[in-house]
Amino acid sequence: MRLSDSFSAVRLLAAGLLAGAVLIGCGVGGGPGPEARSAAQKVEETIVAMRRDAGAPLGEAPDTRLFAQAFEYIRTAYVRQTEEQALVEAARAGMREEIDDPRAARPDAFVEAATQAMLHSLDDYSVYLDQASFQRLQEETRGRFGGLGIEIKKDPLGLEVISPIEGTPADAAGIRPGDKITAADGRSLAPMTLREAVDLLRGDVGTSVTLTVERAERAPFDVAITRDVIRIRPVKARLEGDVGYLRVSHFTSRTGEVVREQIARLEDEAGPEGLRGFVIDLRNNPGGLLDEAIGVSGAFLDGGEVVSVKSRTDAEYFEADGGDDSGGKPIVVLINEGSASASEIVAGALKDRSRAVLIGKRTFGKGSVQTILPLEGRRGIKLTTALYFTPSGRSVEGGIPPDIEAERDPDQERDEPLERALTLVVDMAGGHSVYWNAGSVQR
Repeated sequence: MRLSDSFSAVRLLAAGLLAGAVLIGCGVGGGPGPEARSAAQKVEETIVAMRRDAGAPLGEAPDTRLFAQAFEYIRTAYVRQTEEQALVEAARAGMREEIDDPRAARPDAFVEAATQAMLHSLDDYSVYLDQASFQRLQEETRGRFGGLGIEIKKDPLGLEVISPIEGTPADAAGIRPGDKITAADGRSLAPMTLREAVDLLRGDVGTSVTLTVERAERAPFDVAITRDVIRIRPVKARLEGDVGYLRVSHFTSRTGEVVREQIARLEDEAGPEGLRGFVIDLRNNPGGLLDEAIGVSGAFLDGGEVVSVKSRTDAEYFEADGGDDSGGKPIVVLINEGSASASEIVAGALKDRSRAVLIGKRTFGKGSVQTILPLEGRRGIKLTTALYFTPSGRSVEGGIPPDIEAERDPDQERDEPLERALTLVVDMAGGHSVYWNAGSVQR
């Protein structure tokens, strides 16, 4: 399988760990190769040995086709070359760690544990998706799902918050980017896989979970959060005087289309004098779908490159389609450490194309592509297949730096970065010579 084939077969996941993508379909052409079949045979031998040593009846040989499929995807499509024996050893170790009682465990539990451990050994973003996880992923892409409303990644202490999703229980409870969640209802998250930790945080709507949180310069503290259905409204827009303010909180289906609709609405509301420019607020935006990031960028660009996606063997370049809906007016983009992946693509494109000034803090630095690849039985994997690069060729890994440093005090009602952004748009629209240096605006 060529990676470029997977680009066209699935929608790419440009987000944190809980954002989703729609699976259209992709397979390993011709089935797993000899390397994958050999690896699956070694896993099968380990399963048989574990059961034999535990005194369990051997019964039928375990079905390791699912593991072989995942192994083949990694071998052919993972962003970096992998050591195949290391993958097998990770799978073996994962089974030994995960399966407490080999006599009682179902055969497919061994195979799933091996697959998850193999993927987990690659990076924080590559994971196995069982049937329930695969279904939830599709629900999340549609912008409605149950839970707390946080984008997270695995951390040695448990989980690290990439960003709370605006308007969700986690947001209302004061969860912040960079928080470390070390326990849920008293259970340590450190030894759990990402999937296990996420499953523990999820639950029925109306039930609550108590998170133990570590935050810089504070003693660990507990936060009780009531689970709810998460409905994502990705775009909010309003007039701030004669400046159009667009708050983009997520990149779910139709986000680009909605941004264009809101630009037109704001222009109508501004009256005959029109708008001076726009502020795009991407703070605490954890990302979403790549095609929506391209769509949002295209609303402010007159064609040209938005982002390139480079795999181990291929590169693909994505360009804005359509004209600049903003009419070339000045743009300021607000970013912070909770701006990740798809939001970094937009910020990087507008910065590199000289269409926007960035105000805030360096972004999260989620510069890798996760592709959703199907496995048999309505299961799948989320695999890191490529890296993102801005139009200037800069990797998104490590974050996008602002042109002007500014940070909002979460304990204050005043939004200083937004105030500075609005002032800067008006200055640029007025023809002032504006440049930025060491966090200050010079005129």
